Amino acid sequence: MDDTDRLCINTLRFLAVDQVERAGSGHPGLPLDAAPMAYVLWDRFLRHDPSDPDWFDRDRFILSAGHGSALLYSLLHLYGYDLPLSELERFRQWGSKTPGHPEHGDIPGVEATTGPLGQGFAMGVGMAIAEARLAARYNRADHGIVDHYTYAIVSDGDLMEGVASEAASLAGHLRLGKLVYLYDANHISIAGDTGLAFTEDVGARFEAYGWHVQHVADGNDIETIDAALRRAREEDTAPSLIVVRTHIGYGSPKQDTAAAHGAALGEDAWRATREKLGWPLDEWFRVPDEAAAHARERAGLGRALHESWNAALQRYRDAYPEAAAELERVMRGALPEGWTEALPVFTPDDGPVATRNAGGEVLNALADRMPELLGGAADLAPSTKTLIEDGGDFAAGDRAGRNLRFGVREHAMMAALNGMALHGGVVPYGSTFLIFSDYARPAIRLGALMGVKAVYVFTHDSIGLGEDGPTHQPVSQLLALRGIPRLVTLRPADANETVAAWRVALEGDGPVALALSRQKLPVLDADPQTVVDGVARGAYVLVEAGGGDPALVLVASGSEVALVRDAAERLAGRGVATRVVSMPSWELFDAQDAGYRERVLPRAVPALAVEAGSPRGWRDYVGDRGAVLGLTRFGASAPGEEVMARLGFTVDNVVGQALALLGRD
Repeated sequence: MDDTDRLCINTLRFLAVDQVERAGSGHPGLPLDAAPMAYVLWDRFLRHDPSDPDWFDRDRFILSAGHGSALLYSLLHLYGYDLPLSELERFRQWGSKTPGHPEHGDIPGVEATTGPLGQGFAMGVGMAIAEARLAARYNRADHGIVDHYTYAIVSDGDLMEGVASEAASLAGHLRLGKLVYLYDANHISIAGDTGLAFTEDVGARFEAYGWHVQHVADGNDIETIDAALRRAREEDTAPSLIVVRTHIGYGSPKQDTAAAHGAALGEDAWRATREKLGWPLDEWFRVPDEAAAHARERAGLGRALHESWNAALQRYRDAYPEAAAELERVMRGALPEGWTEALPVFTPDDGPVATRNAGGEVLNALADRMPELLGGAADLAPSTKTLIEDGGDFAAGDRAGRNLRFGVREHAMMAALNGMALHGGVVPYGSTFLIFSDYARPAIRLGALMGVKAVYVFTHDSIGLGEDGPTHQPVSQLLALRGIPRLVTLRPADANETVAAWRVALEGDGPVALALSRQKLPVLDADPQTVVDGVARGAYVLVEAGGGDPALVLVASGSEVALVRDAAERLAGRGVATRVVSMPSWELFDAQDAGYRERVLPRAVPALAVEAGSPRGWRDYVGDRGAVLGLTRFGASAPGEEVMARLGFTVDNVVGQALALLGRD
């Protein structure tokens, strides 16, 4: 290690330590021990251009150990990203660009929101999948236009999490050779030494997963770290894990203790650490001129790489204009012209159609026009209907395949979708049963926090799935998804609403959850444009039964819409003018202006909401004069129609509840 290397590493360390000390909270331990490996990676290997953080062919870097965010902010500032020192001085403060854990979006150079451990690990796997798929589609023998790596720093805590284990197993199976992770093995967690709960041989585990594993005995030995990274890049048939033995809180009096993990060092230890590592005591947030000049030089190399790629892209355009036009479109995230013309249209004459089947028809209708569609299922593709016919499988030996076999790994699947979406160039989707959204909820929540464009497909959406029983019948899961800010949840009522729901997902710029039925549902007799517009607005008037102003509104989602339509006809026959409202999405309806909401659900008219799930939340839409027919118990194992009937989802019961609401027999 020469003097410049040492100076840059200590600059990173103390920028991070000063952030935490100034804020009075944070995690100084990881930045102190991991700064050398981060420096080697960013200084010698990472292809990035701070003047254009979104350069498409850049390498991706994820700090999966997001509690060490101060280290990432130090890197970004030193290497010239638009993150001024004043923002580091406002670490963890309201409105700053240096929040307690890295947040993707407003902070240039932050590739992913991390902090919940294991999520960054799994998102990196998704990024590597996206890179491999795009390279297979667009690269030519004489033009490697998509060619970059995905790197991460992961921690002991990351590797304890189940989502990381799922993702590591998948990455090894797929042999994602351009995925390289540095493991900051400092052997300390919040509770103390990791030996309290984590004594496995991590390297052996990853070798069993199919990873290329190396060990670095000293986290300050930057030349050995350099050599390990070079070997990892040369190993193109397996993902790489470099186990780097470090000492948390390196150089501080709290080194190798849990006290260095999650709290400011305190004035005495702050001063002692500076004295130990030879850093001035009288200057906070110090960036020596030599360190800044060195980093600017490296940033210039990144700009040169970017310019070289721009020239290569122009040569690619000249040689392969059609492929280049498509690549540039998917890089922008733009949809192809005329894509909606391929969407299927269903009529009542088609007979009943399960919305999961309709969703499968949408995917296959769009597959040829939208090569960016890439996804699959957590071992349930035959049931969720999310296979692209003749699309081939994305596999170790075939990166051109479009069907992803995630295995029974719901959590890693959804986290990988987030990574794919963050990478760009693909529109990812993944599917499982709605009940198993519970397994994937942390990743879905993080996807919503980041605002990624991913489609989470859930089928078998109610007790109507039948014989599999209450273990597989969702009751509270819709409510849980609807409670996630910035996530749009859609439960379409029939095949045409399913088509419209996919339109919402593809035309939007954030995450969407689709809840689809296993059982067949009648195709509702509605004007196609009314359906498209109505689904996009979250709710719409489907039927006015009985003529005149409505005396009652029946509002429902999904499979219960056909049920309330039939009940409305019965009520109309008894002289009750009844409006039927299909409400596939609370979030989209809430986003409409007050006038539209009042026109659809007039507050002065009694309303009965019907959904085969938790009744909680529906009261917001039916008001004080309304009622809700839902479920406050688990389901049962029996044929789906019988389960629905025994639990009250029949025309007779809906009519009876409606009349009771109106005070009539």
